[in-house]
Amino acid sequence: MTLPRNNILQARAREMRRIATQPEQVLWQVLRNRGLRGLKFRRQVPIGAFIVDFFCQEARLIVEIDGASHVDGDRDVRRDGWLRAQGFGVLRVWNNEVMRNLDGVLLAILAASQAPHPDPLPKGEGEGN
Repeated sequence: MTLPRNNILQARAREMRRIATQPEQVLWQVLRNRGLRGLKFRRQVPIGAFIVDFFCQEARLIVEIDGASHVDGDRDVRRDGWLRAQGFGVLRVWNNEVMRNLDGVLLAILAASQAPHPDPLPKGEGEGN
């Protein structure tokens, strides 16, 4: 029996939460329980066909922590493009930045949470128009 795609993503996200990298764990300790200026973040969240590392719905912000596997960024560029087209902001930080400069990463997250993100639909193309 094969699971529907959304169930597969949910199961994979659950697994990724269980085996978080050290930089993900470090950042999560700050972001969890509205620990960064009251912003509510969730981790390993399925959005469309992707699982994002950290997601703040109210700011429409996705934070991705990247390691060596993200050096060839073609896939990430396409993924980020799709997420931005949905109206999300995407902030990417390197693992070593989280470990060496957590305060700087947190400032970048705060700045990105305040930045406006593009409306995914051009004016006049929404539902009911």
